[in-house]
Amino acid sequence: MKNIFIILLFILSLEAKERLVSLSPSVTEILYALGVGEEIIATSSYSLYPLAAQKLPIIGGYTNPHIEKILSMKPTLVIGHGYNQNTLDKLQYFHIKTLILKFKTIQNIKDSIITLGKRLSREETARKLVDQISNSIEKFKKAKEPHSVMIVYGLKEDLRSGIYIAGKEIYFNDIIHLSGNTNAYTDESTAQPVLNYENVIALNPDQIIILHSHDTEPNVDIKKALASWYSLPTRASKNKKITIIDEDYLHIPSHRVALTIERLMAVLND
Repeated sequence: MKNIFIILLFILSLEAKERLVSLSPSVTEILYALGVGEEIIATSSYSLYPLAAQKLPIIGGYTNPHIEKILSMKPTLVIGHGYNQNTLDKLQYFHIKTLILKFKTIQNIKDSIITLGKRLSREETARKLVDQISNSIEKFKKAKEPHSVMIVYGLKEDLRSGIYIAGKEIYFNDIIHLSGNTNAYTDESTAQPVLNYENVIALNPDQIIILHSHDTEPNVDIKKALASWYSLPTRASKNKKITIIDEDYLHIPSHRVALTIERLMAVLND
């Protein structure tokens, strides 16, 4: 009888699943990659990968999730970024378990994958995902002719204001340095500075890489936008070193940063 009871407890423990709520696309992607996609009960807006994530209930944007909706789903764990701190603090008040992760740098991403793997008993899978990131870095040699690079978030036709670029303490900056090049933006205080065209001219980068997403910017005239960039008197314009990249994974700091590293390295060292 005692043996039967132990077996039943074992079976029940196997069947007991987490009820996970993800507050960001990054977390959602990693959870699926760890093999616990069936345990996700809700996620934030813009969680588009993998396709199964698009069928999940949405609890709001990743900067303004709905507390009441999350509570109604009775999650066993809610996972978010640093900017979800207020939301996670409120959930803890209601005795909901939470986990906060960092995704700014490549090392942050690796550490967060390992943390999630340990918390969800998927350590081996987590280490494999981290190894993929490390392998993507090891594949490439440093640039033979180091130069200054500016990485721009989003494609727009009007460059008079609102040009968001990669500054310091962000994984794009890591990739620039891993390639042997330097970030054209040298101020240490801002991870995502906002410039206008005069600021860009002042920085005078040797190369400009624009991260475009047709899914979120479907109405941009690519030819006009590129012409605007080439109209600016920069070394990048003069040397025809302005590139637009449209990949869905570029803006999401998940395990797929391995793909981002490979894609950008090919352009940075071209």
